[in-house]
Parts: sequence; structure tokens; C-alpha cells
Amino acid sequence: MNQNSQIGGTEDPSDARPILIVPYMWIGDFVRNHTVVRVLKDRWPNRPVDLLTTSLCAPLVDYMPGVRRGIVWDLPRSRLAVARQFGLAQLLRERNYGTALVLPRTWKAAIAPALAGIPERVGFVGEFRFGLLNRWRWGEKRLPRFIDKNAALAQPDGAPLPPEWPVPQLRVPAEEIARWRQANGLSAGAAVALAPGSVGVSKRWTYYPEAARLLVEQGLEVWVVGGPAEKGLAQEIVAAGGPGVRDLTGTNLRNGVLAMAAAGVAISNDSGLMHIAAALGTPTMGIFGPTDPYLWAPLNGLAETVVQKKSVLSCQPCQSTICRMNDHRCMRDIAASEVVTIAQRVLAEAGARAER
Repeated sequence: MNQNSQIGGTEDPSDARPILIVPYMWIGDFVRNHTVVRVLKDRWPNRPVDLLTTSLCAPLVDYMPGVRRGIVWDLPRSRLAVARQFGLAQLLRERNYGTALVLPRTWKAAIAPALAGIPERVGFVGEFRFGLLNRWRWGEKRLPRFIDKNAALAQPDGAPLPPEWPVPQLRVPAEEIARWRQANGLSAGAAVALAPGSVGVSKRWTYYPEAARLLVEQGLEVWVVGGPAEKGLAQEIVAAGGPGVRDLTGTNLRNGVLAMAAAGVAISNDSGLMHIAAALGTPTMGIFGPTDPYLWAPLNGLAETVVQKKSVLSCQPCQSTICRMNDHRCMRDIAASEVVTIAQRVLAEAGARAER
């Protein structure tokens, strides 16, 4: 291998071999992977970039500028699945990758790139992956945020972090949004998309039904967006809001992407759908309780970061998936009326910008 083509060495503009990113597969993290894509494309405009993806996250790849293709390959979380690893390695070998960026620190994430013989395999030290990776990076614990850890791997070794990273982007053609609206019998007016789900119950704001009722009373159309796990929540919200609320939850993430792209404003817990909405450019309100917006809010910026302001809680942010102190006050003390008032302001501001 030409040593000058290394991620940690001097740039080689003649190197046109494709790059593989092995990302984190949670939906929000997968969206944030697009920052890594953009950093790589800035460095090597002529090198194609592919993303390893699960079936769940695969629709996101279709809307990511700069990504050549997604390699859809589902690996179980709870076991090694040796045959699946060898199958993936064979596929990767056929694609002739020159570089693999292995973002997760796990041993399993590095197996297939190593078996495929990808010449340059970059990742942070972790889980005894000696031999699986050959371009080690150190100092992960000194990097403050999740995105800093990931995007730093796309930079030359030892390069300082930039003041700002390029933000994730998802781009949906207007004609695809129009077809989706028509297929679902939705009007062309501005709607409020509610995303009541999240990984971990402590991140879930519980007043979505009341908020839906108040929004409908203001003459707004409301959509509930999420996966199968949110079906029960969606039914509660529809029951509270009446005919003005549509349940758009389902099994296909593409449906969620299109709903967020079509919405006038999105109201979401700290979840994957929040990152999708923000990357689409939809005005997004993120409701935060146990998690720190500095660490977990989208790089794109939010129309509003909603946190409770009634009191100072010593436990906030706890980063825990289950509330063990103060009876979930970090979320309970955010009133539905407050969120609806903010949503109305955000919609008005978005409308004013559109008219300019």
C-alpha cells in the first residue's frame, strides 16, 4: 500500500479507491454519520463513500448527499454470527475498498473489514482489536461529544478539531413528498409532526395527548410519527386530539422521513426522529430532560430546545434511561401549553421566512 494514501499520512489525490464507513446503527447516530461522510468528501472528492447499514436504517442512505450506496447487512446484536461475518467480508472484498472507518469501539464491528483484507482500517483503541484494525487512534476519552469522536476518525491523525463540523444533511425531492401526501390523503397545509417515542422511558415527554388536543383546537393538523413501538402512544394521542390527528406510525422508516420532511414543524423527544427532522431542515423542537442538549442535540441546530425551567434539579442531566429521582420532574414540569405556544411561534417564523 502507498503509505502516502493513509488517513494518518500525507494526502494522495490520485487515490480513488472507495471508503467504507462502519457506523453506529441507532437511527439518530446513523443520521449524524453524515457529518463523517462530508468530512471525507471534503478530503477526497474523488473517492466514493459507502455506508454499512441495517435494513432499518437503509432508507436514510437514499437521502444522504455524497453517499454512493448503502451496504445492507443485518448482524445480530447478541451473538457473533460467524457465517454472517464471513458473508459480509466476501461482499466487502468484492467492492475493493481502500479504507474502512470503524466508528464503534466494539470487537465485532471490526471483524468483517479485517476478514475482507481492506488495506487501511481506522478506529479508536478498544476491546482488544489488535490485528483487526491497523490504523490506531488514541485519545477518544478526551473528545467531548459523540460527533467529535466519530468525525475525528475522518481527519488526519492528530489534526485539531475544527470550530464547527459540517452538519448532517438529508434531502428529499419535493415531488416525492407530494406523492407521499397524496398517497396518505393529507392536505398541502402545514402540519405539526409529533414524535413521542425514544430509547428509554425517561426521555419521553408524557403530555403529547394534551398538546395534540390544544394544537387541533388552534386549527392545526397533527401527525403522530414513529415505529411500531409507538402505536399505543399514537392511539392515545389520536383519542385525545380527535379527527384532526393522524396516526402515521409504521414499520418503514422511509415513511417517518417523508412525514418529517413534509411537516411544518416537528416536536420530538431526544430521539432518532429529532435528528432526522433537523437534518431535513424542518423546524424542530427537541424536548430534553435527562440528556444534555450540548452532547446529544443535532448539530443542525433546533428551532427550540425545550427544557424545564421551574426549578434546578441536582440530578439533571442524569443520562439514565429510567428516572430514579425527583419523580421525573425534568419532563413533568414542561407543560403542554408551553410547548404549543412555542410551536405556534416556530410555525409563524417559518411562514414569515417563506414569504420573504
